[in-house]
Amino acid sequence: MSGKAGRQWLTIGLMMCVMAISFESYAVLTAMPAAARDLGNVGLYAWTFTAFVIAMTFSIVASGQFSDRYGPIQPMMWGFGIFAAGLVLAALAPTMWVLLLARFTQGLGAGTMNVAVMVLIARAYDEASRAKLMMWFSACWMVPAFVGPPLAGWIVQVSSWHFVFWSVLPVMAIGGALVLRPLRNIELAPEEPHELKKRLMLLAAAVAAGLALIQWAGQRLDLWSALWAAAGLAAIVFGLPPLMPKSIDWSGRGIAGVVGARLFSAGAFFGAQSFLTLMLIDERGLDAVFTGITLTIGSIGWMTGALLQSQSWLSWRRDQMIIVGVAGIAAGIALLAVTAYLPESWIGLVMIAWIIAGFGMGLQNPSTSLAVMQLSDDDELGRNTSSLQVGESLGSSLFTGLAGAWFARFHDTASAPFTFGGVMVMMVLVGLVAVLLAFRIGPVANRSSDDPAVQTPG
Repeated sequence: MSGKAGRQWLTIGLMMCVMAISFESYAVLTAMPAAARDLGNVGLYAWTFTAFVIAMTFSIVASGQFSDRYGPIQPMMWGFGIFAAGLVLAALAPTMWVLLLARFTQGLGAGTMNVAVMVLIARAYDEASRAKLMMWFSACWMVPAFVGPPLAGWIVQVSSWHFVFWSVLPVMAIGGALVLRPLRNIELAPEEPHELKKRLMLLAAAVAAGLALIQWAGQRLDLWSALWAAAGLAAIVFGLPPLMPKSIDWSGRGIAGVVGARLFSAGAFFGAQSFLTLMLIDERGLDAVFTGITLTIGSIGWMTGALLQSQSWLSWRRDQMIIVGVAGIAAGIALLAVTAYLPESWIGLVMIAWIIAGFGMGLQNPSTSLAVMQLSDDDELGRNTSSLQVGESLGSSLFTGLAGAWFARFHDTASAPFTFGGVMVMMVLVGLVAVLLAFRIGPVANRSSDDPAVQTPG
């Protein structure tokens, strides 16, 4: 790193980029119902979320490969540019199909940039600085979770959903300008270049294509659907195992249970979240600002769960935290399903439900990451951590896609309570699978910093 000042500017720039990506991810949840009404083709609503995650499923693996082969700087800058291009395309989108292309482009950029930034931090900062930087990154991610949805709702009300995407670009531009100069003065290519494993990228592309085929089959429901679904399932079955941990136990013990619990719980949570704002607008006639506030309240639950799992006085093992977390997700979505079937019920029940589900995510998400660290050998930690992220992307895309297939099938022919209630019940069932898998993990100690023999890695 070229001096203390250079690293400070690099740090600030990276933090602004993280904040921009976080704001975009939360703001889209509030803006998308308005975009769907404006552009039409509301049956494609779920694709606006799954297109992003499907692209990330591929780009996470590809970015890891390129970062190992060439160093993290090139992938990070490419990811930055691709993400910004996706924002411009979304802001200008005249049709839903163009918006889907924009969201896919954003997913490619975000996945590429996220992995490259983590590699950059690992190589350019010492251990003490990395710990502080990760703390600040968490803060940069959480601040937009509180202010992003209501702010996006306000932008939608006073102008247009297009400006939600335009509003992210200035932050990205400032962050990129701050990052660019320090990056020119550092060299982070690997000392021994790694082989570029093209096979893994092809397998990741196969998994991404399989997810798209399954969702497409679910929304068509014609004679070709079975063929598309079979092809998609075959692509996932073929491509996924090499992307999972080498030592995975397919009976569900250990890391397999951790990855499985993360996959299904993320699928349940993000599948429900994708339709929450649309449900509040269609069933209850709420405005964009109020729906954004509902998402913010869920973020309070998430933060509470994340803080709880970090407390040294908490005596639960990591596997117990995961069990409680995924059970909270399932319970919160179950209460949300009740409110979907009873749209005249007290709106406070929706907020309570989302606080419970958010609390479960805050407890589960860091606990699964730490459990993978504790269950991995040093030479497999990178692959296992990547597997956990791929599993989360897979679950989010697959089950949001299935929810979208249900929505596309019934939103024009059935009542809103039946349509949205069915979506939420599906996500409850997905959440219950996560609970079963969490029970399969087995004991994983909650390592305490007070015990030098069992300190938490990294």
